[in-house]
Parts: sequence; structure tokens; C-alpha cells
Amino acid sequence: MSRYSRVGRPKPQGGGLELAIWYMMRLTGLALFVLALSHFLIVHLVVDPSEQNAGWIQQVRWSNMFWRAFDWSLLMMVLFHAFMGVRTVVVDYTRGGARSALLMALYLTGIVLFVIGTMVVMTMPVVPKA
Repeated sequence: MSRYSRVGRPKPQGGGLELAIWYMMRLTGLALFVLALSHFLIVHLVVDPSEQNAGWIQQVRWSNMFWRAFDWSLLMMVLFHAFMGVRTVVVDYTRGGARSALLMALYLTGIVLFVIGTMVVMTMPVVPKA
């Protein structure tokens, strides 16, 4: 027996969807660490928080496509990581029709939030600075 205990969900045997989700959970977790830390440093340390409000986000931050893409990437990583984590719980603890219904509701909710999030971030009009 190894002196190190195994923590976390073991890597799925074989391949397919479960292995892809297993790898994506790890990659999105790493991406979330980098993106969320960057977001925190920029919004709370680099830029004075007293200058920030909804107008500032619309006029300054989202007037640049880089920041829209950055914020969209952060949102998508959160969505994917959270929904695939809930999917893992549903698959582990439910069976039969309940599992199918919960997974269908989960996927539908994820798709709706993906579309709404993308529309908000990418289509918000830029208001010219006064």
C-alpha cells in the first residue's frame, strides 16, 4: 500500500466522454485559478475600486474586445466546471429515470446560461465617454 492516500475522483479507465470530462475538470480548474486570480488582482488592486461601477465596466473595460473575451472566458470556465461537477454528483448518486431527467435539466440550464452569458458579454453596446 502506498504511503500517500489517493484524493479525488480516480481517472476513468478506458476513454470516451468520462475521460474527456475528467481531463476538462482539471484543465478548467487550472484555468479558473489563473483567470480568477488575474480578475481579482486587476479589479481590486490595479484599478482603484472606488472608480468602478456599471458605467465604468461598460465604458472602459468592455470597450476593449480583449477584456470582453477575458470576462467571457472566465464565465465559461465557471459554467463548464460547475455544471460538470454537478453532473458528476448526479451520475454518482442517481439511477434510471431520475438520472436522465436531472441530466437533461442540467444540460438545458447550462446551454441557456451559456447563450445568455455570451449575449450579455458580446453584445453590450459601448457607450462613448462623456
